[in-house]
Amino acid sequence: MGTTDPASPQKPLASPDQSRIVEAVETRLPFSRTFKNLTALAGDASNRRYFRVEFNESAPGSLILMQLAEPEAFKHSEEAVSGASHQITELPFLNVRTQLANAGVPVPGLYYYDQTAGLLYLEDFGDLTLSEACRDAPPHRVEMLYRQAVDVLADMQIKATSLADARCLAVHRGFDVPLLMWEFDHFLEYGIAARRGRPVADGEFSEIRDEFRKIAEQLAGQPRVFVHRDYHSRNLMVDGRRLGVIDFQDALMGPATYDLASLLRDAYIALDETLIDRLIGHFLDRLEERGHLRTDRDAFRRLFDFTSIQRNLKAAGRFVYIDQVKGNPKFLADIPRTLGYVKRNLHKYPELKALRRLLSAHVTELQ
Repeated sequence: MGTTDPASPQKPLASPDQSRIVEAVETRLPFSRTFKNLTALAGDASNRRYFRVEFNESAPGSLILMQLAEPEAFKHSEEAVSGASHQITELPFLNVRTQLANAGVPVPGLYYYDQTAGLLYLEDFGDLTLSEACRDAPPHRVEMLYRQAVDVLADMQIKATSLADARCLAVHRGFDVPLLMWEFDHFLEYGIAARRGRPVADGEFSEIRDEFRKIAEQLAGQPRVFVHRDYHSRNLMVDGRRLGVIDFQDALMGPATYDLASLLRDAYIALDETLIDRLIGHFLDRLEERGHLRTDRDAFRRLFDFTSIQRNLKAAGRFVYIDQVKGNPKFLADIPRTLGYVKRNLHKYPELKALRRLLSAHVTELQ
């Protein structure tokens, strides 16, 4: 297990050489186009930058340019990984993209990779995220879009797992206990200690970690499937009738509940609880339709809720980290919603009473 988290805010990337982009557009793409315009796009929490390259021609009339933090970022990840002893000889984004494309998942097409400059020329899925599409949409539209997202997830989980290729990085790394505990510790370090300005006392720290380990062992003990790892409303693009999947480079193997919890217990959009119930049922229906064995739905729901606790605590800690280490405070507003999910689940299960007591002493939102 390891992490490449920087110790200080990253310096902004210099804009790419436009003349190089013009040359690539006019000579390197699989179709004939002439350069029209380059526009910087709003960034995410990563060290990458994104641009839209517009053409004078149409269909397609644009592409997305991804600028890597380093030209040959083979061994760099925005996340900690575990079990990744496999030699990395290819950019993780490209490696995982190949696996997903072969599985029929709607991921961006790759037009050209300028490895020397660290520039990827990708299919443009547009600007409309699932989050934005649902912002002012009526309930029936929200449910339709989320059912589509669940369908894509179920198909991805089945196909990308069954077609697992030893050359895919995701196959060689997984959600084991050390990685799950690293993420729990990330919350303790940033979601509690850094956020309130003082560490947790050693005795309480050990008690909390003991309770976290019980959850980690349950999750790590589940059968492993392909996991996107960041499958949520800002990484799903509504492109006409298609729902495009992006930001998959940190994929690994893990429990079937992880991506579903990421989608339905989203830090950026709160779904109605009855809708969540229906969508979990729809997910299991989809798996059964595709020939997977029937599962104990009550046991699956319990595992979903425990996965949500782990995922949401990690996210809350990550948001503080992005603020204090990367100098980007825009995710802090999402912490109360994210911790609200945790509070709900901590109160739902009597066996989590000790964890609820320990965490609520340090986190206002969990009281």
